[in-house]
Amino acid sequence: MSKRLAPIDHERLSALSAKGKSDPTQVRTVKCRTLTEARFRQLNFVRSLPPHVIDEPPQLLGDDTAPNPSEALLAALGSCLAVGIHANAVARGIEVSKIELELEGDINITSVWGTGDVAPKPVGFMAVRARVLLDAQADRETLSALVAHSVAWSPVAGSVRNPVPLDVRLA
Repeated sequence: MSKRLAPIDHERLSALSAKGKSDPTQVRTVKCRTLTEARFRQLNFVRSLPPHVIDEPPQLLGDDTAPNPSEALLAALGSCLAVGIHANAVARGIEVSKIELELEGDINITSVWGTGDVAPKPVGFMAVRARVLLDAQADRETLSALVAHSVAWSPVAGSVRNPVPLDVRLA
């Protein structure tokens, strides 16, 4: 194992866990404002952070300046899984030196956002695969269980896996 990752503060993680257990019905609303800058380049504003750019590649009429929306979804999933793996490792006292995820997803894009082939078919990801490279002070069986537990409790994995009500309407 190489150098240990900067760990999550175990006491603060425990306090956050206790807070969640004290009111398991608590729901938090997260927000993002998306502004089209030009063509298919979108600026996404979250809290007071600098804009997060989303763009399409040239073959999809974009300028290739940032990940496209589907790639950004994979990035969000990978990030959420990595956070969960790290948090659960710290909670279990497992020292981690590397967490790396390789994600890929299969998507049929022939509908071209509803302007192409609109014959009935699944829209969106049809399959997503993630490979977790984890260097930690535990045996493979323990790490496999850690990853499975983290996937089961990942909010983004749950959003990808489960049907979620979607309400989109003109303002």
